[in-house]
This record gives sequence, structure tokens and C-alpha cells, in this order.
Amino acid sequence: MKDTNTVATNVLAWICRMCPLCICARRWPTSRFARALGRIEKSCPACRAYAKVNKAKKRRMKKYMQSCKTDFWKRVFQAEMEYLVQRLEGYRDVLSVGCGPAIVESGLRERGFNVTGLDVSREALNCAPDGIRTVVARAEEMPFPESSFDAAIYVASLQFIEDLREAIERTVRVLRPKGALIVMLLNPESIFFKGKMLDPNSYVRQIRHTDLKEIENAIADRFDVRTEYLLGVKGETVFDSRDRSEAVLYVVVGARKLA
Repeated sequence: MKDTNTVATNVLAWICRMCPLCICARRWPTSRFARALGRIEKSCPACRAYAKVNKAKKRRMKKYMQSCKTDFWKRVFQAEMEYLVQRLEGYRDVLSVGCGPAIVESGLRERGFNVTGLDVSREALNCAPDGIRTVVARAEEMPFPESSFDAAIYVASLQFIEDLREAIERTVRVLRPKGALIVMLLNPESIFFKGKMLDPNSYVRQIRHTDLKEIENAIADRFDVRTEYLLGVKGETVFDSRDRSEAVLYVVVGARKLA
């Protein structure tokens, strides 16, 4: 019954999200129209469901942001950022796909990169620091002109995207000639990953793609690639490791193939 209610709530929330009247009210919240609509939305099942879903998203984001402040995750983010800084040397305009609250991206900006963050979650992007351009959109529908960026990065996000091949195609389109791609993938063989999959509340359980070779081949269709394991984790300890059982990440570094 609980699953049925959840599905019904999500369907009603989707109806509200797509409703032209509700879209206008959310776009211009201080307008007379929005105020008028607000008087009746409490009696609308779809509007109530939309508010309920959004409230739940905000609670999850608040919990996630709190966890990001722990020493463990600070060390993880710092290691990821330092790796990216090295690999992005010589590039300036960087697109981060599935950036969430843009914690790693904030470090890149402080190192002089011009960062644009794209994510489907408005709640996550609302937590992004100032100085980072943020865009709400699906990776499969990147709303950028061709040749907009020098490099694109996916920091543990590509595996959660529904159509990763379409996301890769869109990435190729928005990259400039000789553009770089860095994809950090969660390593399913790592102790860390296996532990997270046992936790019913872990975000890792939402992963869609776990076949690293399949993902690598999809990237290699459009990029010249090289790979490596990165970032060992045991318990709360973060250390340098290229061991596939210890490394949390499998990194694919690509250079855009010339047409």
C-alpha cells in the first residue's frame, strides 16, 4: 500500500509540474495570478502532491549537505578536486554534468576555472555557491550551443543518468574541438561500493549502470580514452590507491575525436 501511495503521489506531482498554470505561477510567484492560484491549490490533489514531493526533496538535500560537512567527505571531495585540477590543466571553460550542490566545482572555481554546473535537481543547485553558473536540465537535453566548453566532467554522476549514450552525444556537441572529458565512475568492485549497496538509504542504490567496460566503450566511440582506478577508501580512511578492490573510482579520461 505504501508503494502504491508513493507512485500515486509522484504521478500527481508530475501533473502539477507539467501544468501550464502551475508553471506560470512558479515562474512569477509574486504575480496576481500566482496569488489567485495559491488560494485554490490547497484543494488541488496535484498541487498538494507537488508540495509534498518538494518538501521531501528539501529534507533529503538538507541531510545530504550535512553529511558533506563531515571530515570523511571533505577528504573525498578534496582528493577529487585535486585530481581534476591536474587533468584540466590548460582548459578554462568547464561543464560539470550532474554537479549536485557543486562542492567539488566550487574548488575548481577557486583554482581559476570558469565552471558551469548542470543538474536535474533545482534543490541541489540552490545549494551551489555563488560564482558558479547553474542550469537545471537533463544531461540528455543539454541546453547549450555547440562548442561551448573546453572540457566536461562527470563526478560520480554518469551512472545515474537514464540514457548515458545520449548524454555522451550531447557532451560531444557542446565541447570545442580537442575538448576533454573526465568521467569519474563508481567502482562496483570496491569494498566501499558493496557496503553502500547494503544500505537501503544510500544514494548508491539508485545507480542505473554498473558495467564499467560497457560505459567505457560508449565513451570510446566518441573519445580517445585512457583509464585508471583512483581513491582508496577503508572505513573513514581516504588514501591513494589504484587497487580495484580498494579504489572507489574508475576514471575515464577522454579527448574528443576529430570528425
